[in-house]
Order: sequence, then C-alpha cells, then structure tokens
Amino acid sequence: MEENRKIRLGISIGDLNGIGCEVALKTFEDSRMLDFCTPIIFASNKTVSFQMKQLNLSIVFNGIPEASKAIDNKINIVNVWKEMPRIDFGQATNEGGEYAIKSLRAAVDALKKGDIDVLVTAPINKNNIQSEEFKFPGHTDFLAQELEGESLMFMVTDSLKVGLLTDHVAVKDVSAAIIPRLIRDKINTIEKSLMMDFGIRKPKIALLGINPHSGDNGVIGKEDDEVMKPVIKEMSNMGHLVYGPYSADSFFGSDGYKKFDAILAAYHDQGLIPFKTISFGQGVNFTAGLSKVRTSPDHGTAYEIAGKGVADASSFKEAVFMALKIFKNRTEYEELTKDVLKKQRLKRER
Repeated sequence: MEENRKIRLGISIGDLNGIGCEVALKTFEDSRMLDFCTPIIFASNKTVSFQMKQLNLSIVFNGIPEASKAIDNKINIVNVWKEMPRIDFGQATNEGGEYAIKSLRAAVDALKKGDIDVLVTAPINKNNIQSEEFKFPGHTDFLAQELEGESLMFMVTDSLKVGLLTDHVAVKDVSAAIIPRLIRDKINTIEKSLMMDFGIRKPKIALLGINPHSGDNGVIGKEDDEVMKPVIKEMSNMGHLVYGPYSADSFFGSDGYKKFDAILAAYHDQGLIPFKTISFGQGVNFTAGLSKVRTSPDHGTAYEIAGKGVADASSFKEAVFMALKIFKNRTEYEELTKDVLKKQRLKRER
C-alpha cells in the first residue's frame, strides 16, 4: 500500500430493498469517519441518490468509474451500473438479489486487484441471490472461492469471539459434516487468525460439544467422544491450547467463555444465539482465514424497517472499525514475521 494513503474501504451495497444502503450512508454521514479511511461504495450515483432522498439523508459523494479513482476525504461511489433498478423497500425481489450480487462481484474484483484494501458487505437475502451464475448460500462460501485460504465464519467483538465448525448447514447434516480433518482445519484457522488479526500470541480456544451435555459419555450420542475428543487431545499434545468439548447449554451462562480467547461452536445457532444475545448491535461477522479482510454487520436485511430511516448503523460502523483494525494488525504481523524469517536466513548464511 502506498505510504500515507488512507486505507481504502470497499462496501458492497447488499439488497437494495433492505437497510444496507441506509446503514452504510449513516455510518459516513459523520464526516469524522473520513479521518479513518476512504469509503468506496459499489452501486451507482442514481441508486444512492434515490436512497438518500427516500431516507431524508443529506450526504455529498463523489461518483467514480472505478475504485482506483477514489479520492481521500470523500465518500466515493463506483458506478457499477448505469440503469436505475426498481427499489421496493421491504420486499424480497429477484431484482434486489441481482443487484446485490452485481455490487458484491464488483467489490470483490476490486479487492483482488488491490484497488481496495478491505471489504465490508451489507446484508443480502440468501434466497433471492440464487441464480445460474451465483449458487452460494451466502457471502462466506463465495468469498472462500474467490479469495485464497480456508474460510471461517468468525463473530467478533473486542471481548467475545465465536467461530463455527459448520455455518450454513442444516441441523440434520451437522454431525456428519464434523469430521476430524474439519476440526483440525478450523482450529488451525481460528488460531492463526487470533495471532495474525488480533495480536494474541498464544491463543486459548474452547470447543463446544455437538450433543446435549457433550453426549453424556455416549448416552446422548457418541460424536463428542469418538470424533471431537481425540482431535482435541491430539492437537493439545502438539502444543495447541485447545480445550473441550464443553456443554453448550451452560458455557455462556456461567461466564465460562471469559476464560478463553475464542470459542469454536459446532453449528450456526449454537454459536450465534449466545453471541447475538450478549453482543447484538456491537458484533461483527468476520470471514477469517482468507487472503483479504472482509467484515459485515451482525444483522440481516431487516425488511420490516427498510426505507423508514430508522435503522441503527451501530453494527455496520463496528464492522468498519473492525476491518480497519484487522487490516492494520495483519500488516504489522506480516512485517514482523518477515523480519524474523529474514534474520533466520541471514543467520543460516553466516
């Protein structure tokens, strides 16, 4: 990245009928936010102007043909499309899904080219995004294909971090999906992210059991004893600070989570229900393990309040700050490890 250039923060606009555009614009309505980064929204001048009028927002922006033309200290809009798509606030339409994916693809292309440094994604509808060209259950799986690395859905705040062994998987398929290799891969990914993205030198990680009471020694299922425990023991013997499996029903209520740097939940609701209960509005969805930084607010399209101008931008703003923090931490980590490797090489050469 050019020295003294602000971090370029790309924003995919999400479902045009939801609150994505609203929370993004409200975040940067406060001009002080421009001190931290240069925002680049992937949509169109016409679309953003329409949203501003409907939401009674007054924001000055700079229209550009591509992200590389962004200007610091301004809100930049990349004109991904020229036409004016139909916007029906609160409605799940095919058109809403189509333009959400146009914005996402343009933003990811810019991220891969280095025209933006980090990406914050506004919420999409997992149903209306489906098409012949886009067959992914959500952002995470698409980004895992487009960007290098092993993706991990990681819900984070400064004080609580919850990763998922399985994310958008039906409950009936969870136990079959959790195999030793998956557990090892997710532990390695979450551990590396805690070190590289959050500056934790020796992360301590808790795993939650698959079954109620972690199977009660095989009385309520054998997966915890036969699949999870051997992997935890194996990785612990290798020096990883991993513990469990813990019974999920009492883990958060007893404040057990405060003893660990991160928790790895077996499936989506097991991890996200306590996370959102504790941190709703402050939480951030971070896709760990990829070559680039992507964050998202911890809420959905919120059709029920879309277009009314009442959406709370707190979580989106947290997603912006978290993306910037992780980018800086990762850059610093890469510099430090680069110096270590260089010193080791020079030492060998002597």
